[in-house]
Amino acid sequence: MFAENLTNDEINDLPLYQFNGGIFVIDTFDKLDYFLPLIQEHKIPGFDTETKPAFKKGIINPVSLLQLTSSTQAFLIRINRIGFPDEIKNILSDKRVKKIGLAIKDDIKILRNISEFEPNSFIDLQDYVEDFGIEAKSLKKITAIVLDKRISKSQQVTNWEREELSEAQQVYAATDAWACLLVHKKLNNE
Repeated sequence: MFAENLTNDEINDLPLYQFNGGIFVIDTFDKLDYFLPLIQEHKIPGFDTETKPAFKKGIINPVSLLQLTSSTQAFLIRINRIGFPDEIKNILSDKRVKKIGLAIKDDIKILRNISEFEPNSFIDLQDYVEDFGIEAKSLKKITAIVLDKRISKSQQVTNWEREELSEAQQVYAATDAWACLLVHKKLNNE
């Protein structure tokens, strides 16, 4: 039903796809308090993190941003501004909330370096797609195979610690977590 893999040329021929719902940047505790009830409504959010790139060997920067998305809302939590709040750790630990992401082992590890929590109910698309005969491991390829769309990775190595995230960074961050959710939904005919 799905291709095992695609070439970059095949992906580049696909239409560009990006998140176009509401994006909410949470960089203060007041904003966290305001948006938390909305975040908690979603029982199967897309999940991702962003980290400022390090261009020197051996340097690993801490997580800057944690993204949780629904089909229509993206919550960009600026960990570099407000830390790793207990309210967010509780969501990531909640067994009733399925978090859909890609290569989440590394994301969880670097989040646990900030503050310990018990991760529960995470679904890693890299493993999940294998049951559908998909060998690709990158989100760009998996999205192309399952959704027949291309997502841009142009903002991946930007500075996630900057004072204000650009609109392009916000859309990129929202798209990454959202695409994980949409792939999962499509694979489950939802």
